[in-house]
Amino acid sequence: MTTSTPAAPTSPGSVTRPVRLRVNETEHALQIEPRRTLLDALRADLHLTGTKKVCDMGDCGACTVLLEGKAVYSCLVLAADCERKPVTTIEGLAQDGRLDPVQRAFVEMDAFQCGFCTPGQIVSIRALLNENPHPSDEELHRAVTGNLCRCGAYLNIVRAGKRAAELLAEEQQDEQQAEQQGAAR
Repeated sequence: MTTSTPAAPTSPGSVTRPVRLRVNETEHALQIEPRRTLLDALRADLHLTGTKKVCDMGDCGACTVLLEGKAVYSCLVLAADCERKPVTTIEGLAQDGRLDPVQRAFVEMDAFQCGFCTPGQIVSIRALLNENPHPSDEELHRAVTGNLCRCGAYLNIVRAGKRAAELLAEEQQDEQQAEQQGAAR
């Protein structure tokens, strides 16, 4: 599905170009300045505000999204460089009204306080689990190293990462059992 979104305001006399972004499995046709970051395109043009704009310098991790399945700071990536590449934001993790296992684990493990860093933390752990479904504590710590939490919820964030790995394993086991039952019929 392709949607066309009116461009957010640009600077007077600025040059824009058409860009097609594939965000959360939907293609969007945008008219944007070449210097526009992915973060600004997500927030201003697509109105996806779960990705937070904090430092705008790649220091805090609040703007973390998945680009081709890898965690990136969207404030450091030009939107034009993401053309037709799959981008997943915090809003795109939930499927069919069901929270992603990482999101569920954050709720279960009380892994947030003010919640401002939570989207970036969740996306970073999701990226790790995409690569390694059974991470060590050290790998979980490393995955969220670039995500600052001023409330100090790191212990629960790592616990949530462990719980998310458990939830993913349970989901995979349930899917395998369902497939086996379907094949037996």
